[in-house]
Amino acid sequence: MTDEGRRPDIMELIARAPWREAVTYRETWPHEYVVSGKDGQQELLAAFCERIRRGEGVTCRFFHQTREYLFLGDYKYWTMTECADMEVEGGDYVLNRALLYRDRRDFEIRRGDTGKRDD
Repeated sequence: MTDEGRRPDIMELIARAPWREAVTYRETWPHEYVVSGKDGQQELLAAFCERIRRGEGVTCRFFHQTREYLFLGDYKYWTMTECADMEVEGGDYVLNRALLYRDRRDFEIRRGDTGKRDD
């Protein structure tokens, strides 16, 4: 809870999260992530899943994968596990984020696309 006795909103949780670079994908599909249990980010993951459940997610394709993404600020956020299949408080799930491309690649990645923003 914040000083005012209210739950922090998702943007506050995002700002406080210890995002780390996904080094393995630095040259191909740069992004960052947090691990809910390990990083103590269950509240952030719960807020993400709540927004997805409310229908705020956008279905996008990454090659052959289809996922629900949440677009907030300059980033898009996603998980590899469907929110409906998570046990948020008891599990250890990865929440990813990547800077928006501001082009078609934000919604559909196709063969031949790159993960470099300037391509």
